[in-house]
Amino acid sequence: MSPLQSDFQCHLIARLAARVAAVPVAWVGLHKDNELVLAGGVGLPERDIERLMLLTDQALGTSLAPLAVRDVCVDDRFHDSPLLMSVPILRAYLGIPLQDAAGRVYGMLAVMDGPARDFSEEQRDALQDLAMLARGLRDSTARLEQMGQLALLDTLTGLANRTQMDQALDVELRHAMRNGEPFTVLILDLDGFADIKEGFGRVAGDEVLCEVARRLREQVRLGDVLARIGDDEFGIVMRHGGEESAQVLARRIVRSVTQPIALSDGDEVGVGVSVGMAGYDDSVESVAKLLSQAEQALFEAKQENRRRWKMFVGIR
Repeated sequence: MSPLQSDFQCHLIARLAARVAAVPVAWVGLHKDNELVLAGGVGLPERDIERLMLLTDQALGTSLAPLAVRDVCVDDRFHDSPLLMSVPILRAYLGIPLQDAAGRVYGMLAVMDGPARDFSEEQRDALQDLAMLARGLRDSTARLEQMGQLALLDTLTGLANRTQMDQALDVELRHAMRNGEPFTVLILDLDGFADIKEGFGRVAGDEVLCEVARRLREQVRLGDVLARIGDDEFGIVMRHGGEESAQVLARRIVRSVTQPIALSDGDEVGVGVSVGMAGYDDSVESVAKLLSQAEQALFEAKQENRRRWKMFVGIR
């Protein structure tokens, strides 16, 4: 869950738990990096709830079953615990582990009451229902986040798609306008790809695209955004990179992509690549203008590559 969703949902779960158990204090803790972290609580200041949560977790450990303590003041597990002095006297405890679909404990739903007492069976059942609700919310949120991530990916190559690249460009442009830091957008188009699809078929074409994507990943820097933005067209948002760095990257890409590609059926094919780029400067007012400059540079690069090819094969 994202922090905002986690805090909001867990706070609601804690508030409902306090009501159904008729107690003043309740909380939800989630395990993160081998520690229990407060995700939502009611009844006391956050600092006091965190202290209660950590102390009870340390004293009682992690259990797969609900755990009730009638009176922490006389329970050996809380002997000499700072719990009894750090917050107003809370004596009755009931904790329900939060488990995922595989049965792994990922957190705890707990309530505490002032007087020593036993919790009724109905209250225990109600808290277990809330624990199931918490799991359902967690799973639903995880699925939504996964769907959101998939919506920003190219399904064939696993690279970012055009939507994610446009978002990255918007962020970089705003940052550059505020701070003046350079960045460059590169657009790549494969030369000869249509001939491969025509001669070897769609499956071979997909293999070529996946291999080109793999090679491109090896060339871009960590933090740059690499995207497939068309059938055989790729884009790169090169953060904190000026024209000189972009030229170096483009040369590495050409050397890598133009190496022969072995297909799964044993055939070997090759593609060329044309690269157009445009860097941010004070004249750039929009993403559309920057992309237009890169597209124009790509057009000129493809024209130059065609002229070189004609000279190579002797066509006038």
